Amino acid sequence: MKKPQTFALLLALLLLLAACATQRPDGFVHLDQMLRSATYDVRYYNGDNFVGTRIDGYEAGRVLLSREAASALAAAEQELETESLRLKIFDGYRPQLAVEHFKRWAADPHDTRMKDRFYPDLEKQDLFRLGYIAERSGHSRGSTVDLTLADAGTGQELDMGSPFDFFGPISHHDTPLITPQQARNRERLRNLMIRHGFRPYAEEWWHYTLENEPYPDSYFDFPVR
Repeated sequence: MKKPQTFALLLALLLLLAACATQRPDGFVHLDQMLRSATYDVRYYNGDNFVGTRIDGYEAGRVLLSREAASALAAAEQELETESLRLKIFDGYRPQLAVEHFKRWAADPHDTRMKDRFYPDLEKQDLFRLGYIAERSGHSRGSTVDLTLADAGTGQELDMGSPFDFFGPISHHDTPLITPQQARNRERLRNLMIRHGFRPYAEEWWHYTLENEPYPDSYFDFPVR
């Protein structure tokens, strides 16, 4: 085969692979098509997050998950209906493009505009080392969700002792820094999620991953839209 033809075939293959990486697989669904009562506060789309701006890869204020994770979450939602509670979702699938945005942000020592609110006692360059941000996020596998519980009538979030994405020991599951009621609220969410097949993450009370995730070795990069 002539070299120009070989180069053309290689280029076509690379373009095909790039296109596949940015296309949503059939195994992913929008949560708002699976859940009936959940509310959404997609922080990486609306800019209310530790970076302080919309994050790359979030092109819509919707949440995607693998179909298996979404189905498990729907079962958890159904259980909550008997308790006058609802789920409030902050994040689900996260493109690798967004992780790269976090990495660029962490490398800029001058951008600390959100420090007082999200990481007052930490230096941003330590957030990766301490496990609050990952250079390769489990969210990119499509079966991890960030969420809390809210009152079904008022929409008021249950008091968990620290807000979503607050980086510090108070957000750990085993923290002694919260009140007994706040600890019970976290335990209520934790037990619910475990019953429906999710495992908690020790450093973040809001973070859960489906135990039998369908894409354990795949890190996707298609945009949220």
